[in-house]
Amino acid sequence: MGLPTGFLEIERKDRPYEKVEKRLKNWKEFVLPLPPAEIGKQGARCMDCGIPFCHNGCPVNNLIPDWNDLVRRDRWQDALEMLHSTNNFPEFTGRICPAPCEAACTLNIDDNPVTIKSIECAIVDRGWEEGWIAPLLAAKKTGKRVAVVGSGPAGMACAQQLARAGHSVALFEKADRVGGLLRYGIPDFKMEKRLIDRRVRQMEAEGVEFRTGVEVGATLSIKSLLEGYDAVALTGGAELPRDLEVPGRELDGIHYAMDFLVQQNKRVAGDDEARAAPRGTLTAKGKHVIVIGGGDTGSDCVGTSNRQGAASVTQLEVMPQPPEHEDKALTWPDWPLKMRTSSSHEEGVERDFAVLTKKAVGKDGRIEALECARIEWVKNSDGRMAMQEVAGSAFKLKADLVLLAMGFLGPRKPGMIEQAGVALDPRGNIAANVVDYQTSVPKLFAAGDMRRGQSLVVWAIREGRQCARSIDQALMGTTTLPR
Repeated sequence: MGLPTGFLEIERKDRPYEKVEKRLKNWKEFVLPLPPAEIGKQGARCMDCGIPFCHNGCPVNNLIPDWNDLVRRDRWQDALEMLHSTNNFPEFTGRICPAPCEAACTLNIDDNPVTIKSIECAIVDRGWEEGWIAPLLAAKKTGKRVAVVGSGPAGMACAQQLARAGHSVALFEKADRVGGLLRYGIPDFKMEKRLIDRRVRQMEAEGVEFRTGVEVGATLSIKSLLEGYDAVALTGGAELPRDLEVPGRELDGIHYAMDFLVQQNKRVAGDDEARAAPRGTLTAKGKHVIVIGGGDTGSDCVGTSNRQGAASVTQLEVMPQPPEHEDKALTWPDWPLKMRTSSSHEEGVERDFAVLTKKAVGKDGRIEALECARIEWVKNSDGRMAMQEVAGSAFKLKADLVLLAMGFLGPRKPGMIEQAGVALDPRGNIAANVVDYQTSVPKLFAAGDMRRGQSLVVWAIREGRQCARSIDQALMGTTTLPR
């Protein structure tokens, strides 16, 4: 800690955004980076706490105070090396991670945490600009072959670590491009896909073989992988969406959020409409859009709908509206429940809380409105919170397009998981612990959302790295890969 009073002398300053009217006209990122000198000043605000609570908040175990101080001292290349020692893809997390590290920062007790996420992103972006990031080739090959199934952040991290340990790695992806939800679930205005392509080129140079358009469990059996490789890692996502079980669900115009988001990402990637939307075009243009679900996916639907030219956007959440500010004494340094307004919300949306969707109403097979009611959450006889409809609170919302963004229930079972005959946990995820990541089937490992359920990109990267270490240990009897 080179500047003991930095947090007293320097105000928090984070990356600004392009103006709403400008950013809504395109699909590009709109967060404006801070100059290196300002990033250095922000790093000087870090107190290098005796107990760094930011470590508690960071799933990938980033050495946050260390690289904050290195940036303060203008040692950017050293900061990059330290950042990469725990995180394979900081340009991903520096853009789309919700930053639980900042919630855990000691300065967040005063609502002025260090701008950790912005500093992280600035370090890796400068690393690419300066040419400091290059393929890391294994000193020698082990002769072992590993298959990784699923090319999201967990699969990419697992594959990269295994290749750097000297194994021959094949990464299988059922989609036409690498990246999983990073590619097709995250809109380009939050993270441009050139960032994934750049890492893919690095990983190819390190020896990872990418095989897209291969669906394990359909075009390729899990049995053939287990027979042809020394180990197999299942790192697919939690792709089973939660449905809206109400009368009228079958009406045209009600769609899962991912179907909507994937189409737009494919258009931005340059696909023609027939390829982007083989089952018909989904667009919000000129429509009254209702997004059901108040999380990040719902927010992404809001931003995408506004860019497509929606007539109006309404976002419904079944839970009550959270408080504007959390009670620090009760929650810090844990992730707090509080009102969060995303950049997409700032672009235009009507948000409503504690709303239950009761029925979809339509004409000639197409959605026209949603019948809703207000609810309150009360404790039932066993002490659990349960929803209770407020008498006389029914209302109707005009709807031309309804997007379901209510979360995911775990991995899809048909195909690969059923073929593997692998044991599942009580929530329907693949059962494997976080010590060795081994499943009930020999040679078969699992990590990421397919193992832990719907989660964050930081957890996916962490699990992919730790799974790679476990596989290396199992194959070689020892490992030098970090957890």
